[in-house]
Amino acid sequence: MTACDNPQQDGNDGDSAQGDSELRIGLAYDVGGKGDKSFNDSAFRGLERVKDELGITDGKDFEPKEGEADSDKEERLKLMANEGYDVIISVGFAYAEPLKKVAPQFPDVDFAIIDSRIEDHDNVTSLVFAEEQASFLAGAAAALKSEEDHIGFVGGVKTPLIQKFQAGYEAGAKEITDDIDIEVSYLTQPPDFGGFSDPARGESTAKGQFDKGADVVFHAAGASGNGVLQAAADKEKLFIGVDSDQYESAADDQKQYVVTSALKNIDTAVFDYVKSVQDGKTQSGVQEFDLSDGGVDYATSNREQISDIQDQLDELKQKIIDGDIEVPTKP
Repeated sequence: MTACDNPQQDGNDGDSAQGDSELRIGLAYDVGGKGDKSFNDSAFRGLERVKDELGITDGKDFEPKEGEADSDKEERLKLMANEGYDVIISVGFAYAEPLKKVAPQFPDVDFAIIDSRIEDHDNVTSLVFAEEQASFLAGAAAALKSEEDHIGFVGGVKTPLIQKFQAGYEAGAKEITDDIDIEVSYLTQPPDFGGFSDPARGESTAKGQFDKGADVVFHAAGASGNGVLQAAADKEKLFIGVDSDQYESAADDQKQYVVTSALKNIDTAVFDYVKSVQDGKTQSGVQEFDLSDGGVDYATSNREQISDIQDQLDELKQKIIDGDIEVPTKP
């Protein structure tokens, strides 16, 4: 992938364990943890690829606690650094403030954070994505598939990041059907981040949108999205996943309802970052990934659902890449 904000530079002047195939890699999960079939699982795939392809055997992932405070995240990061991890990757914007406090205490450790821009710390690299672009294609897909011109969006927590998904989704849908009805629901508001780890609430919220007439629902809700998918299957309506290809992880009786997923290739970003450290050319600053470099995209695994609209989605995708369509980042 190509970084859009800053060119790849040498980081930390080679003072850390760069170039060493025996790097120790630590991965700290966001709310919901491993097994969310979405955001965190994509990061985990990146860690597994690091082990398989870079010959790094010492890679460990760390789970969050339910309802944890910033102080818990700080302690997790400190623990990893004190235990000798050379590269520490924080999965999610919730780590931003804890990381700003911890990183200066460990100048020889290479830190990365996903989904947050931190530009004033020499040993912190930000891995951020144009989520709104993939969500635009999800919205277009929803509008093309909707028989009622009525669709839904379920966000996990109402934050600026998740509102990027909403903004792109709404814009993509209206590109197809200008007067389409769009239900919008958020499961929780900050500081309650439980909306990313509550499948039961995701299911009930999605069922409410289906009951109002929506026939396609897209979520940006982490593990809560598993409940959204269950609601779609129960109602025999359509579902659009997020971050990972959720057709691949869906149960056999759910797969037919998965139109596509708004992909966010966190696994590739994690792999490329660790490789840059191993090569002694650590990516620095803000590394941004979008449709043009494959950092975000839409899934095409369910051929029965996507084949009839793929040409239209690819045309819209190219227009975004060419700059003919500018996707909003705020609803």
